[in-house]
Amino acid sequence: MSVVLIIDLIHCRCPQHSACVERHIQSVTDGNDVGFKIYLLFGPYCQRCNEKKNERTVPFLERYFSEETNVHILDFSTITESMYRFKLAIDKLDLHTVRVSTTTNRVHLWEAYQEQLFTEVYSFDYIVSFTEFPCPGQVACSSHDEPVSEVKAEVCSFLQQLPAQGDITILRSTLISGCFSHGFSTRTGGISSISTLFSLNLFCSSKRRDPRTLVDENIRRLALKAGFYPRPLHPVKVDHGSDVWAMGKEEEPQDYDGIVTNQSGVVIAAPGADCMPLLFTDPVSRVIGAAHAGWKGTLLGVAMATVNTMVMKFGSRVRDIVVAIGPSVGVCCFTLNREHAAKFYSVHPDCVSGMAETRPHVNIRLATRILLERGGVLPEHIHDDTVMDRPSVTLCTSCHPEAFFSHVRDGPNFGTQLGFLWMEETRTTDGTLSDCMLDN
Repeated sequence: MSVVLIIDLIHCRCPQHSACVERHIQSVTDGNDVGFKIYLLFGPYCQRCNEKKNERTVPFLERYFSEETNVHILDFSTITESMYRFKLAIDKLDLHTVRVSTTTNRVHLWEAYQEQLFTEVYSFDYIVSFTEFPCPGQVACSSHDEPVSEVKAEVCSFLQQLPAQGDITILRSTLISGCFSHGFSTRTGGISSISTLFSLNLFCSSKRRDPRTLVDENIRRLALKAGFYPRPLHPVKVDHGSDVWAMGKEEEPQDYDGIVTNQSGVVIAAPGADCMPLLFTDPVSRVIGAAHAGWKGTLLGVAMATVNTMVMKFGSRVRDIVVAIGPSVGVCCFTLNREHAAKFYSVHPDCVSGMAETRPHVNIRLATRILLERGGVLPEHIHDDTVMDRPSVTLCTSCHPEAFFSHVRDGPNFGTQLGFLWMEETRTTDGTLSDCMLDN
């Protein structure tokens, strides 16, 4: 197992600086039976005092480790930037086990930065190598005790200053009327650096390397571009099922793949990276819905479950509902084993290509259209890749690596797009709410 070692050098004003640093490094590394891949050393500095950092530090460390190719000195003005650059380095090397040598009074601080910049993919082990003042001549400097409460704000501020990687591009369905604002995100314009998450990844989990703070910053940038900042975003809580939450009518369940509401001022969303983000609007009753539909959810009927919730909980009529199917994997790239493909074949034979093959190609989009039409949704109210007279919003995610994330193409560490939707409050001249009509 390759381990990355961080040695936290806090020697701010030590008169015996070089000798003290050398003594500490040897105490941490000597006799250790772990084969460290690289050593990361933080140049000493004061965060909040006027004292300049010791000018002898970095030259000394560079001379001391001149023969070592696996030692890198991180000498940045803030802990946030040092930790961020460190994360970039170990992500590039695909490393995740970290050992931190620090002082007693700074473990809690490192844990705070760990929480903000890392996920459960990474394993941190803390070694308390010395007490607060490791050498007799060191002068106390309270600036090292950065308040943990300020760490999140510092990290968020730093991430906001990072340059965007490309421009944010949003796909919009011309079938959805003007009283609703919506879009389907693409992968450019964010700050995610890992190749399969690059750059506007909009989902985090314990199994991926993008932390919540970074994903939140990507969402903030999308919101500014799309126009829903600072409205709250409510994405579905994916379970690959068919449960739908009627927001405003019932308590939020633990997991659900569809969400429906008649509230303005909130943004509902569904993720997708091969799975379909589905957006539903009813311009007559002013109801909106969003759903996440993979192949499992498609077979379980999550699309019609969302439509039915709009009807039963908010009084929509099926014939008024419009559905836009966002970027998702096409039949060109998606296969299932024969047993699962047979279930789509039973929906309609046209949903499967090469049924006699070991892994037939499956068209989850066509299956969704067929199930919606059977449920009463008008064919002309469904925007998917069969619609030729409108700009497409249903591109194949696997076929377009420059524009979309894809689980099929990129494997388990894939990034995620969002389909998002909210309702504008439209009023007539007398102040009453007005209906919006379909823009056909």
